[in-house]
Amino acid sequence: MRRSTIFIILATLFLPVATMGATAAPRYAWTAGPPEHGTLATRIPPPKGFERVLAAEGSWSEWLRSLPMKRDGAPVMTHAGWPKWRQDVHVAVVDIDVGKRDLQQCADAVMRLRGEWLYAAGRTKDIAFNDTDGKRRRFSAAKSQTYDGFRKYMDLVFAYAGTYSLERELTPVAVEEIAIGDVFIKGGFPGHAVLVADMVRNPQTGEKRFLLLQSYMPAQDIHVLKNPAAADGSPWYGLDFGAELATPEWTFKRTSLRRWP
Repeated sequence: MRRSTIFIILATLFLPVATMGATAAPRYAWTAGPPEHGTLATRIPPPKGFERVLAAEGSWSEWLRSLPMKRDGAPVMTHAGWPKWRQDVHVAVVDIDVGKRDLQQCADAVMRLRGEWLYAAGRTKDIAFNDTDGKRRRFSAAKSQTYDGFRKYMDLVFAYAGTYSLERELTPVAVEEIAIGDVFIKGGFPGHAVLVADMVRNPQTGEKRFLLLQSYMPAQDIHVLKNPAAADGSPWYGLDFGAELATPEWTFKRTSLRRWP
């Protein structure tokens, strides 16, 4: 057999693998199949004159941007199956379960998404969160490493961790350096946390804008927040908010932005 023939055969064998790696979609272990009602990126277009910032394939940023969404106009539901008393704070709802207990609130939703991404990426040894007492709770120590075991582990984290512990676990970052996956957080009892789920940039001016996700009290669907300062009803937030960032249900100091170390 000629060398050229062998080369062609080998190239043919390896081509599907390379192609599959280049086009593989992010995985969301709690659901099966493609998103029925689109993703965060397909449902919420950039403002006029803006374009989405680059996100590396398989990254935390890309995974968040591609979250599956519930149908257009879906209400935010609580863990008890009742509509949240305020339905005027969101523009879209993430298609992910809340659980049956009042656990997955604000910081819990942030940790849930972070844990889900690490689980989907096969980085189970990296799934770990500090509780309020500073104890490191690792998924690798759980009895079951299945997805069911992961969900039970996350419920345990929700019960013992919160904004107080998460704020101390994350690293402060200047708001001018904001990136997808960062967290605005105020640790306390109560406190609050919202997650930067997507970002766009105006290539002409360099202006950045971002989307925010939250859960709240009681435990409820994770949802994309409206920007109460946007006269046109846009959910995109800018960096020109001064000393405080006002969201529909909480106000954060400009210095409250944090990032995973």
